Amino acid sequence: MEPAITPAFRGMRRFKQQLTEQECVKILETQPRGVLAVLGDGDYPYAVPLDHLYRDGKLYFHGAREGHKLDAVRRHDKVSYCVTDEGFHREGDWALTFRSVIVFGRIRPMAYDEPGIEELLRALGNKYNPDPADVERELRAAIARVQLLELTIEHMSGKLVREA
Repeated sequence: MEPAITPAFRGMRRFKQQLTEQECVKILETQPRGVLAVLGDGDYPYAVPLDHLYRDGKLYFHGAREGHKLDAVRRHDKVSYCVTDEGFHREGDWALTFRSVIVFGRIRPMAYDEPGIEELLRALGNKYNPDPADVERELRAAIARVQLLELTIEHMSGKLVREA
């Protein structure tokens, strides 16, 4: 079997609007959700909004142990994920200015007994739920039904967008 070849990802056309890697990471760390795009049934794109956790160059998502998204990532592990911030309006301007990040990488379902999976699920829960005790209750009650997905980032780009 020949080694996988990493594709040459396209450079950004409007490079003056390009965000730094640190700015991209900050968006991934602070924004609550994005849209995961996979190769779905019949090779149609399937894009689904998801909450995420960014940790050490990887993104983590939780969901059910079965369904369209999981079937798609088991068939084809290459995905993209897009996150935008809330944006803002400059004073007196109708146009929205916002930042976006697009990630390309490979995703995999994690085994329920992998080391560190419980801590990742806890961190994901704590990102969205302000009550740590509630997170612990949910974790105990649902860990057997939850599938954690790990996206290893191969390429990331960010852009400052002004809708005008």
